[in-house]
Amino acid sequence: MIKTIVIGAGVMGASVAYRLAQAGAAVTVLEATRIGGGTSGISFAWTNANKKPPKTYHDLNIAGMKAHSALADEFGATPWRHDGGSLEWAAEPDRRAQAENIEQLRSWGYAAEWITRHQVEELEPDIDPATIGDAPVAFFPEEGWLDPVVYAHAMLSAAQRRYGAKVVCGARVVDLIMAGERVTGARVADGTQHEADIVVNCAGRWTNEATRDAGLHLPLAPTVGFLFFTPPVAASLSRVVRTNVIDARPDGAGRLMLHWNPTDAALSFEARLSPSMPEARDLVRRARQLLPSIGEVEPEAVRIAIRPIPGDHFSAVGPMPRTSGYYIAVTHSGVTMSPFLGAVVADEIIGGRQRSELAPFRPARFFN
Repeated sequence: MIKTIVIGAGVMGASVAYRLAQAGAAVTVLEATRIGGGTSGISFAWTNANKKPPKTYHDLNIAGMKAHSALADEFGATPWRHDGGSLEWAAEPDRRAQAENIEQLRSWGYAAEWITRHQVEELEPDIDPATIGDAPVAFFPEEGWLDPVVYAHAMLSAAQRRYGAKVVCGARVVDLIMAGERVTGARVADGTQHEADIVVNCAGRWTNEATRDAGLHLPLAPTVGFLFFTPPVAASLSRVVRTNVIDARPDGAGRLMLHWNPTDAALSFEARLSPSMPEARDLVRRARQLLPSIGEVEPEAVRIAIRPIPGDHFSAVGPMPRTSGYYIAVTHSGVTMSPFLGAVVADEIIGGRQRSELAPFRPARFFN
């Protein structure tokens, strides 16, 4: 039985751990804080393959969407997954680019269509039609959103109950254990050492903190993602909506999650967060434009996610060069792709196969 360590218990680590354990590995998950306690738990969590060129990367995301759907056959209920599609309209200067994207997606067989304002009103009756104006509205019926922490917990619970995996929270990996050029385990902050035949690093933006060897560090280009959460409000929004004033989706129990790309660009990693900060007030104002029925709502919470993006903005999945026994899986699209990548990683590590889908996304490209 192959002894494996998975670093990180977000959506990627949970998916990888579940599939490794299912494939017969002895799995120990080492998580610095709690399940879903990193970027996964503060993600907009939109499941999609939208605006993700080139075709090879688009196809990975499509595979992730299909893998999410297939989990219903394996788990029965999938309360973490929310379908319903997504809506999109854009400001006038951006409409040509939107139309070009729709044309490309449809040429690739992706479900994308133009719908009327009346159809929008049927799908989302609380949206103010004035916000749409004369903008063309695109509908992507196969997209949705995820409850990432619920998903990660379900995967790890199944890995433990069905296959005997072990999950250790509060175990921050500070270095890899090496025997020559081979990784043989991981050392956590309290000095405890965990031995393994292979270590799989799914720590996202904390990937490089798992080893002091700079030669094993992956080039990263993290970005800020600012999220705003309302208290329960009187709005029946039921899907992801991306508009010329705000991006929004439901977040359970009547709450909404709000996002706006220009706000991301205005904030740094060190921004001081407060529900009363000007950026939060601006998102409230924008949300009221889209959904007037929410009224004079006060911000309930704000969060900043640091997105785990490899240096060239594409996923890095595969064996780490310059050593053996060390595999990494880092991607900004983890919410969408994690169930597929979990199976692929297990197939490579336990099945001994080289999956061609990952050929353009190997970590080795950064070290050649």
